[in-house]
Amino acid sequence: MNAATELGTESIRKLLIKYALPGIIAMTASSLYNIVDSIFIGHGCGALALSGLTVAKPFMDICAAFGSFVGVGASTLLAIKLGEKDYDAAGKILGNVIVLNVLLSTIVMAVGLLWLEPILYAFGASEQTIRYAADYMEIILWGNILTHIYFGLNSMLRSMGHPRSSMMATIVAVSVNVVLDPIFIFGLDMGVRGAALATMLSQSLAVIWQFSIFCNPKEIVHFHKGIWRLQRDLTERSMAIGLSPFLMNLAHCFVVIIINNQLHLYGGDMALASYGIVNRLVFVFAMIVMGLNQGMQPIVGYNYGAKQYRRMLRAFQLTAMCATIVMSIVFLLAEVMPAPMIRVFTHDTSLLDATIAPMRIICCSMWLVGFQMVAGNFFTSIGMAAKSIFLSLTRQVLYLIPLALLMPFLFTNQPINGVWWSIPVSDTLAAITALIMLLLEVKKFHRLIEEQDTWRHSTPPQPD
Repeated sequence: MNAATELGTESIRKLLIKYALPGIIAMTASSLYNIVDSIFIGHGCGALALSGLTVAKPFMDICAAFGSFVGVGASTLLAIKLGEKDYDAAGKILGNVIVLNVLLSTIVMAVGLLWLEPILYAFGASEQTIRYAADYMEIILWGNILTHIYFGLNSMLRSMGHPRSSMMATIVAVSVNVVLDPIFIFGLDMGVRGAALATMLSQSLAVIWQFSIFCNPKEIVHFHKGIWRLQRDLTERSMAIGLSPFLMNLAHCFVVIIINNQLHLYGGDMALASYGIVNRLVFVFAMIVMGLNQGMQPIVGYNYGAKQYRRMLRAFQLTAMCATIVMSIVFLLAEVMPAPMIRVFTHDTSLLDATIAPMRIICCSMWLVGFQMVAGNFFTSIGMAAKSIFLSLTRQVLYLIPLALLMPFLFTNQPINGVWWSIPVSDTLAAITALIMLLLEVKKFHRLIEEQDTWRHSTPPQPD
């Protein structure tokens, strides 16, 4: 109870450190799933295997999108309900998370396994890379239920005031994955299938850890009778909130598919491998920003529900500032020293040479991306689904897809450069759009703050 209510009373700076730091550690550790798999696969299976992993990534992201559809929306609603002191609804949200995750993940798994190879070919696979992508995704899909429950419960832990427990679940999963990867890939000679199996086994241990927490009746939100039946109002509202990150992730997947196909068209499998390396390096820093967002979400959601708008805006401001600093670092690293970062994944000199220029192009606008990510999450955290959805789709659908398709025609000698440049141009346009939307919304909250201050000053003090 105290862990939840401190969100409305403790210093915003202290709260952001308390909630964001475990989130940053957890998300950075989570990014090691892809990084570690890529490193071991790159050195143990070669450049074509890295290309296959790049093809498989949007498929994995689609699976994750359905998980965020449930988990992010439910955890945001949980924070709001705790702010409103509605603890009965908070308990029912937990049961809904489990039931909905099981239903959705089962459907995704069945569809994915039935049409695995056609989907991967549509995502940019070639005859040389299909076997790597299919071997990896087959095992990932069989464990899809575990993945959904793992991410869903981690979101719930953060919203109910246990960011450290959420962090520990992730650290357990990543640590086990790091140990099992070389054993399965090299020791048992399982290749990419070994990397996927290591991921699934590590997540299963994390889910056991999470269940041990939610089975404790002393927790303000825990497993008990009466929470397993789907509540229509709670389900609809949480899914309405979760629709924004779902569409954002889904749009991102389709963008990656289009870029994969454009890269394969103009640059072949080597261009796909380059894109995979750059994506994974940027992903580490983006996950730090996502950790900041995770720390911000319960603070903003709780104070929005409690009508403490000044605290809510302060949390956003601090988060946006930190996110901008983080993404400025990746911008500087990519421009100044790209080669050492690329060598982490491969010793293939031809792949190294092919990746340096794309990395510098893609990362030249990264210093803007942190703010754009935080702005989108801010709207999600206060339940403004429509605005969050629009903001989420601007970069992916309105800007990046048309640019990725049209800009190659502007670079007649090297059309592949048009694909690379479409990414920073869309990032810049999306950041400008986010700034405009945010300024309009902040003005409304400032008016509400002024009305609250006026009411407080006009209300006579109550006698003791």
